[in-house]
Amino acid sequence: MTPESDGRAHEPVEGPVADTSTSAGPAPNTHARTRRHGPFTVVEVAGDIDLATAGFLAEHLDAATAGPEPDVLADLRRVDFFDCSGLRVLCRAEARASARGGRLRIVTGDPRLRRLLRAAGLLDRFPPLPGIPGDGE
Repeated sequence: MTPESDGRAHEPVEGPVADTSTSAGPAPNTHARTRRHGPFTVVEVAGDIDLATAGFLAEHLDAATAGPEPDVLADLRRVDFFDCSGLRVLCRAEARASARGGRLRIVTGDPRLRRLLRAAGLLDRFPPLPGIPGDGE
């Protein structure tokens, strides 16, 4: 099932995709885009992240965690739905960042995502930030 055929609305992430690690960078898609914000690589995520779309997020997180000591923020504030496929991608990216001396943190205020993290036993691993540090939030 593709995002176009699953019957749910998928809101695109607007704006260009920034290259974070290689000249090729991740391909533009409607579910994630990458940008720099001060010392952080921010992967902005939107729409539904499920089995059909988690690969789009993975492409961006793979690129963001490819270098030494990555400091990555997964901004999930525009996510409408997030399931265990998305959690798997986050866990893989966090392990990769940690192995390279860096970190991956998530940004969200959504109580549903907090409940999902708690139910999966991942709330301590991914304590949500309310906003991007340095944005005055």
